[in-house]
Amino acid sequence: MSGSILSAEGLVKEFRGFRAVDEVGLDVADGSVHALVGPNGAGKTTLFHLLTGFHKPTAGRIVAAGRDITGYPPERVARLGLARSFQITSLFAQMTPREHVELALQSATSLGWRFWRSDKVLHRFRDRALELLAEVGLTEQAEQPADSLAYGRKRALELALALALDPKVLLLDEPTAGMGMEDVARTVELIQRVRAGRTVVLVEHNMQVVGALADTVTVLQFGKVLVEGPYEQVRADPRVIAAYLGDADAAH
Repeated sequence: MSGSILSAEGLVKEFRGFRAVDEVGLDVADGSVHALVGPNGAGKTTLFHLLTGFHKPTAGRIVAAGRDITGYPPERVARLGLARSFQITSLFAQMTPREHVELALQSATSLGWRFWRSDKVLHRFRDRALELLAEVGLTEQAEQPADSLAYGRKRALELALALALDPKVLLLDEPTAGMGMEDVARTVELIQRVRAGRTVVLVEHNMQVVGALADTVTVLQFGKVLVEGPYEQVRADPRVIAAYLGDADAAH
């Protein structure tokens, strides 16, 4: 596993006898953008949940920055520098983006998630919160209720919340899903910008996005690794064309 910041070895996840992930090995190079792709039901989202601690593996192990993190809960995985994008729709509709990011910044300190926090306590995080919102293009929406944001802007806020944890590895689950072309282009540009000094792992259906961002692509099928390599090599592989690129989703 040398040279990898995040690795999986012999990873298995079973649900009532069904193997959603079947003996998967993965090596994510430090500083790279690594995409997990595949047709629906390929196991990529389950693999993503395993890497981020939301599922415990049935077998195998996961190593991050030289540490075995197999079976760690999500909050412990995050504290080690692996942050996945939050689902903002499940958080606080009336809180502003600035307040969300201030709370995320607070969570990374000894204060933790203290919802009875005073404005004085949170004020210390305001400048950094505004910096992060500027980084994701949300300066003008910083004081609007989160539920008033357009869908693409909510996804940008998810990214700001993940960045608030100052992660070594940023894990993004379908960051452009449901977006129009303009928001997709903006999100690709944003990920290209925030990848500096970080490793990014993303699950993504949009192969144009994968081609624009990924250094390495892992294609999954039926819970197994089908092909892995650079995008141009992977997209030309006959097995991938048959399994995924011939699918209607691949054209979008």
